[in-house]
Amino acid sequence: MFGWRVNITAPDFDKCIICVAPHTSNWDFVLGKLAYAAVRRKSGFLMKSSWFFFPLGLIFRSIGGVPVYRKVKRGSLVEQLVARYKESPKLSLAITPEGTRSRNARWHTGFLQIAYRAEIPVLLGVLDYKEKNIDVSSVFYPTGDIKADMKQIKEFYSPYQGKYPDKFTTADE
Repeated sequence: MFGWRVNITAPDFDKCIICVAPHTSNWDFVLGKLAYAAVRRKSGFLMKSSWFFFPLGLIFRSIGGVPVYRKVKRGSLVEQLVARYKESPKLSLAITPEGTRSRNARWHTGFLQIAYRAEIPVLLGVLDYKEKNIDVSSVFYPTGDIKADMKQIKEFYSPYQGKYPDKFTTADE
């Protein structure tokens, strides 16, 4: 796939969150979706609501897109997703903890809260542009200690490089 290696060996759980990093380019989405489809797996994804305009909104929803409304409060996104996981027999969502393609040391913790409260695993998905490798082979089970869990996850991602290396950091604030 365009010279990329794909290593997706984590179990195909009925329910999971796929934590995807580094996230520095819109190409991350395309590469990730293609890689996951190449091994015949499906995953939805969170994306800011401003991308869900006609006709893109129809396309994104049809391939698993879930709009995130940042400006209009529609209740807690964490609560909504925990409920969705609990009522769904099968649900996999890819989430970028950075929450942006820009450099951000303060990663969002919602994915850890969702996974812990919904009692589901987190697959650690890597898009390493330096090695041209897409990897989803590590499984993380949140402990409920968000700070310690995030530290461990950032350490996991620290050797990897995004398309734009200056836009990715695993440093603390």
